Amino acid sequence: MKDNEIIGLYWERNEAAITASADKYGDYCHSISYNILHNNEDAEECVNDTWLGAWKSMPPQRPERLSTYLGKITRNLSINRFKKYTAEKRGLGQTVLVLSELEDCIPDQANVEQMIDEQILVKAINDFLYAQPEQKRNIFIRRYWHLFSIKDIAVAYGMSESKVASLLFRMRNDLKTYFEKEGINL
Repeated sequence: MKDNEIIGLYWERNEAAITASADKYGDYCHSISYNILHNNEDAEECVNDTWLGAWKSMPPQRPERLSTYLGKITRNLSINRFKKYTAEKRGLGQTVLVLSELEDCIPDQANVEQMIDEQILVKAINDFLYAQPEQKRNIFIRRYWHLFSIKDIAVAYGMSESKVASLLFRMRNDLKTYFEKEGINL
């Protein structure tokens, strides 16, 4: 089923939207959640909560890309659940590590609200990423959106872990430089 048809089902309040979403994006959402939580049961709960979140938010929202919309709901639910657990107990330290890597180039929520409108920051990040070669962009997204480990990214792209880590380090520095060039002081 096409995304616009699934979105139409949500707008019609047809419960088949949930089944269609689960069939098409269940594995995708589960991988996002599992990469954050490292626990199948918790990931499943977050994925199920994703369908409820989509049901509650459509209408009034009509997403342009259903996969991104559902992925964002899953990611936010998973991060919220992660915050309830300690890194040693549930997250194996990976989520804390990934978030700390971006700390230097992206401020915390309170600073964003004080210093710059969130939409400007998102646009700047998107512009930066779309200016990157596809492979670099995808590696960055896998690490900082989907929270894949450096090891998993290295395997997926046939690279050494040190090469992936180095590439990500340079991209974070480039992102900071890009923000400065755009007049975004963080």
